[in-house]
Amino acid sequence: MSVRIVVADDHEIARFGYAGLLATQADFTVVGTARDGAEAVRVCGEESPDVALMDVRMPVMDGIEATARLQNCPVVPRVLVLTTFDLDEHVYDALAAGASGFLLKDVTAERLFEAVRVVAAGEALLAPGITRRLIAEFARLRPKAPTQGSWTSSPRARPTCCGCSRRAVQPELAARLHVGEETVKTHVSRILSKLGLRDRTQAVVMAYETGLVVPRTG
Repeated sequence: MSVRIVVADDHEIARFGYAGLLATQADFTVVGTARDGAEAVRVCGEESPDVALMDVRMPVMDGIEATARLQNCPVVPRVLVLTTFDLDEHVYDALAAGASGFLLKDVTAERLFEAVRVVAAGEALLAPGITRRLIAEFARLRPKAPTQGSWTSSPRARPTCCGCSRRAVQPELAARLHVGEETVKTHVSRILSKLGLRDRTQAVVMAYETGLVVPRTG
């Protein structure tokens, strides 16, 4: 099935450039574009896309507010945030608002295609190094009290979430927990459901915010 996409960017060249590039893929269908966050929310509400490619800095309504509002749509799209800088403070807020990942605007075409397919499949896109540093830095600047109870009650929850935050893949987590890969998937799904989280990106944000994972220095 074709992945339905909405592209939101206030720069016309960038907006139509991304849309045209994505349209070259046989499994993608660009169903709409938007010049600001408010228009993005409206278009997504009308078109019910699978993925919204969302710029952060836009007039009228920025990409962060738009991402948060999209979480209330009858059909919630996966939001892939675009940013110019790898340590743009707004990216953290976008992830916390419900985005499934982010990309730098100088991304290659192949990387863009891969990212859209990854988030459309329901996975989180955690760019190596960049996202980890960003989340760790802003979690350090905004410490919150650790959440007790369900967050740490399961003996599998802590290592599983820590593994997600450190970019461990399924085989690595399975080996660490001495279980099969399907069991790891089950643990992750249960943890996300229990905490009311959409995907691993939000689990990583919560892990840093609550102090379950301590940001590395250097």
